[in-house]
Amino acid sequence: MDRLKSARSAGTIKKILRYLRKYWLLCACSLLFAAVSVALTLYLPIQIGKAVDCILEPGRVAFAPLWRLLCEMAGVIAATGISQWLMNVCNNQITFRVVQDIRKQAFSRLHRLPVGYVDAHPYGDTLSRIVTDVDQFSDGLLMGFSQFFTGFMTILGTLLFMIRIQYQIALIVIVLTPLSLFVAAFISKRTYDLFLRQSKIRGAITTHIDEMVGQAKVVRAFSHEAEAVRQFDEMNSRLQACSLDATFYSSITNPATRFVNGLVYAGVGITGAISALHGGISIGQLTSFLSYANQYTKPFNEISGVITELQNALSCASRVFALIEEEPEIPDPPDAVALSDVDGTVELDGVWFRYQPDQKLIEDLSLRIKPGQKVAIVGPTGCGKSTLINLLMRFYEVDRGSISVDGVDIRRMTRAGLRQNYGMVLQETWLRTGTIRDNIRFGYPDASDEEVVRAAKEAHAHSFIRRLPEGYDTVIREDGGNLSQGQKQLLCIARVMLRLPPMLILDEATSSIDTRTEIRIQRAFAGMMEGRTSFVVAHRLSTILDSDVILVMKDGQIMEQGTHAELMKKQGFYAELFQSQFAV
Repeated sequence: MDRLKSARSAGTIKKILRYLRKYWLLCACSLLFAAVSVALTLYLPIQIGKAVDCILEPGRVAFAPLWRLLCEMAGVIAATGISQWLMNVCNNQITFRVVQDIRKQAFSRLHRLPVGYVDAHPYGDTLSRIVTDVDQFSDGLLMGFSQFFTGFMTILGTLLFMIRIQYQIALIVIVLTPLSLFVAAFISKRTYDLFLRQSKIRGAITTHIDEMVGQAKVVRAFSHEAEAVRQFDEMNSRLQACSLDATFYSSITNPATRFVNGLVYAGVGITGAISALHGGISIGQLTSFLSYANQYTKPFNEISGVITELQNALSCASRVFALIEEEPEIPDPPDAVALSDVDGTVELDGVWFRYQPDQKLIEDLSLRIKPGQKVAIVGPTGCGKSTLINLLMRFYEVDRGSISVDGVDIRRMTRAGLRQNYGMVLQETWLRTGTIRDNIRFGYPDASDEEVVRAAKEAHAHSFIRRLPEGYDTVIREDGGNLSQGQKQLLCIARVMLRLPPMLILDEATSSIDTRTEIRIQRAFAGMMEGRTSFVVAHRLSTILDSDVILVMKDGQIMEQGTHAELMKKQGFYAELFQSQFAV
């Protein structure tokens, strides 16, 4: 298990280094300024020791060399401050550029992942990876750059200076050093998994909050507040327990390393004092030695703390990289075609599809739709209506068989080209934060204001838009929170009417609209569908009576197909559905 953790951490570090490689010049500058800062910091105790030795005896001080040393020390302190400031500037640039690259790549990969991944993973967890985990990673990375390299250089530098002054005393420091390394290793082994669990629980909490806030009306309508709070408390308690464990191990760092530091300082002080009494070193050199001993042990405190933060950063980074490395959609083939002037012929040939390998859905489905036909898809819930739409749009790939448009297999087309030839209005509306005008233009950003108004009028949305405080410039909240469901549906319809493609998909597109408006929308749809291949998913059979073909689906199969009159004559499954809706 420990080997697996180490391999996982090493793999994450390698990935981070690949991002850092792009900014090698900034990294080099950071290391250079760190080296200068450490060198000047370590040079200062030598000057202090010399200044102490300027006190020759009681009442006798060599002021001339002392003033010169004080001026030199002032210059060293100023230069140290400047080099540390420049190092921090470089570190901030490196950290936030790397974080920007990672977050950009994660968000870009999210848009290239199969729809199946989005459906299978909680939105809150995905959001937590891109936002919270990347923030946690940036904090750890910044601390690593700021303290890890300077601490490591300080340790090496102080050892060299101490050996230069007197190697016998330096050996005591070297012998006691493994104690600090043992403490750091002990902590790092136990904190990685704890911080990883912490990130996962945070993702679950984000998902829960997203669900409860996003569906606040439903939660209150079913009096689910108490249960929602109970679930939140349970997850919050798990986060608390996990965080306390992680904090416990990370809090061991300071007292443990300080204890080791005390041993080192005491050892240096005692042996140094004995050596000074016997004339081995001067009082000034002993002062320098004690200063170095203090500087030598201080980075162990910092590095141990950095290691704890790095474990948190690595656990968060591993979750982000897991998202980035998810298998994307099958890429478009190099010779993929982008269809233009589509006439709307759609053919399904022996299509098989399952969401789960052990759950049957669509099996050996064959169908041919002629250009300009209005095809209605009806059937009970779960029969495969929406699945068929997902396959037509290539949101999911067929397991076997093929789907073609104008005789071309959709797998040989670019996804963008295929989807641009479909206009889609779903039962579930989606609007972005922005103006009414921007939402209607969502699929056609270059549309003029006149075209936007025309589309709104055709969708019968113009009248209610004019009554809004700022008309078409009214800003709507996330997902149209300040509009009714019917108004949101009208805007989604206007969005499609703005740029009419050759094929349409209407999935219960008028489900949230009042009967009077629905009649007008149906008339608008009739004009919109004229000469266009249209797929209409409907539960209210009264809306599809004039369809050219009605596909009656059950358990992923087309049980019946034909016009309304033909299907009613058969007195089969469709007739039962129709009569159940209109029975008095």
